[in-house]
Amino acid sequence: MARPAKPRLPLRDGVTASAVYCPPGPWATTADFLAERLPRVADWPERLARGEVVDEAGEPLPAGAAYRPHRRLFYWRWLAAEPEIPFRERIVFQDEHLLIADKPHFLPVTPGGLYVQQTLLTRLRRATGLAELSPLHRLDRETAGLVAFSLRPAERAAYQALFRDRAVDKRYECIAPAGPGPWPRLLRHRLVEPEGEDFMQMQVVAGEPNAETWVDQVQVLPGGLARYELRPRTGLKHQLRAQMNALGLPMVGDRIYPVLQPHESPPRFDAPLQLWARELAFRDPVTGAERHFSAVTMAPP
Repeated sequence: MARPAKPRLPLRDGVTASAVYCPPGPWATTADFLAERLPRVADWPERLARGEVVDEAGEPLPAGAAYRPHRRLFYWRWLAAEPEIPFRERIVFQDEHLLIADKPHFLPVTPGGLYVQQTLLTRLRRATGLAELSPLHRLDRETAGLVAFSLRPAERAAYQALFRDRAVDKRYECIAPAGPGPWPRLLRHRLVEPEGEDFMQMQVVAGEPNAETWVDQVQVLPGGLARYELRPRTGLKHQLRAQMNALGLPMVGDRIYPVLQPHESPPRFDAPLQLWARELAFRDPVTGAERHFSAVTMAPP
């Protein structure tokens, strides 16, 4: 049997409705079920009373609603206390297919953990009213720069395939210690994600390389530093940070490489990671146009 279509629910302060399936079980009320299934939320009766939980028809459930299995419920995520990110994003391009945003340091791309409102996706949905807006790739929270979003669900897979198939020319810039040449050079490493407490740090190990990045030192700066251009050919977690660290040239402001620093909430906003996603270029799979976007200026498509 086909699953009923998700109702067209409005954004609430930039947040789309999340879904939860109701299996058979012993719960007397919907609030009992939600409290057990989603225990991080402590005020389900209050949320039900405010109309913040709806059924598949989009109808709000009352606070004392009896539990009914074999259906989906929808609710809007929000956090009672969320760290404020005091930097603003900028939309650098938008048409009927794509939106390109310039993300500041520290701002997550999508909701998760401590952040719902303070994410690039929620801020953009709130600013534009585009409920179907969806990111096509990711940037680390600590990294600033360009993030591409699709506007139409029917076109999303075609754009995502560009990033999956490495058909996007991505150019980054970072500040790190000045290092000896030759420049430019192609970095080739095998990176693996270790288990246990060190899972945050990608490790360089022996074996067939799975991470490639073209790097050039483009400007020597005061204080023994330099500006680098980086063009990744693969897209592993922390690839640029881990590979620069493998050279003995960790990026300025990096709190993961070479030494994992204690988590800070909120973070130190005066010491951002000196890494920016500067350019994206690709042939548009929907329109056929050559697209070229820059965090500073944008070439016409």
